[in-house]
Amino acid sequence: MKLFWWRGRGEAAQTTGTPLAQAMALYQAGRYAEAEAEARSVAAARSRSRDDTYAPLALGIAALAAGAQGRHADAVTTYDALLPVFGRTFGAEHPQTLKLRSDRAQALSALARHAECEAECAAVARVAARGTGPEMALITTAARNGQIFALTALGRHSEAEALACEALAAHREPDRFTLVLRLGLARSLNGQGRHKEALAEAERADELRRSLPQEQRRSEIGAVKLATATALLGLGRGTEARPLAAAAQDACLAAFGPDHRRTAEAKALLDRIDSA
Repeated sequence: MKLFWWRGRGEAAQTTGTPLAQAMALYQAGRYAEAEAEARSVAAARSRSRDDTYAPLALGIAALAAGAQGRHADAVTTYDALLPVFGRTFGAEHPQTLKLRSDRAQALSALARHAECEAECAAVARVAARGTGPEMALITTAARNGQIFALTALGRHSEAEALACEALAAHREPDRFTLVLRLGLARSLNGQGRHKEALAEAERADELRRSLPQEQRRSEIGAVKLATATALLGLGRGTEARPLAAAAQDACLAAFGPDHRRTAEAKALLDRIDSA
C-alpha cells in the first residue's frame, strides 16, 4: 500500500494550498495520468532552487502515478534517482525518505522482484518501528503490507499469515490500512489452501471497503473481488468465482489500465477459471 502525505520540511500536516495540492487531488481521484503530468510540471518549475523540497516530493508523486498506470519500471527508475536526493534533503531516517523506500519496494514487487521487495520492506519497517509519531506508525504498517505481499508471492505463506496477523493486531483502526492487511491475510490463507478462512477474510475486507470514503473504495474494488473469487475457486465454487473474477478484471482495468500488476493478476485468474 502507498502512503500519501506530501509536505515540505518543517511544514504542518495540512497540505491544502501547497504546490502539491492539485497533483495530490488528481491522484486521489484516480486521475493518474493527469496527476503525473501535474507533478512533473511542479517539479520542473521548482527544480531551479537547490533548497526547494517540493521538486523531489513532486517527482515522488509522479512515480506513484506512473506505477498506478502500470508503468512499474518507469516508477522504479524515478524512485532510484530520488533515493539519494531524499537522503540528502530529509535524512536517511526521515518519514519522507522511509516512505519513498516503501513505495519503491512495492513497485519492485510489481516487477516480480519479490525478494528485493521483501528485504527492503522489512528494513523500512524496522527503522520506522523505532520512531515515534503517527507517520512512523503508518510507514511501519505500509511496509509490513508490502512485505506480506512479497512473502506470498515467494510462496512463504505461513510467514505472510503470521506477519499479517501481527500487523492487524497493532493497527486496529477501521481504515484502508486494515483493509489491505486483511486482503494480505486472505492471500496468505488462499496460498495455504485454507480457502474457507480466506473467504471470510475477503468478506470482512469487503464490508470494511464499503464503509470507507469513495476516493478510498475505488482502488480496492478489484483487489477485494480478486481475493473473494480466488477463495471461491479453491472451494470448488467456480460458477460463483467466474463473475467475480471478471468484475475484478473490469474494476482493475477501469482503475489502473491494462498494464497494471493487479489487472494482470485478475486476468490470470479468469483464464485459470475458463481453462478448468
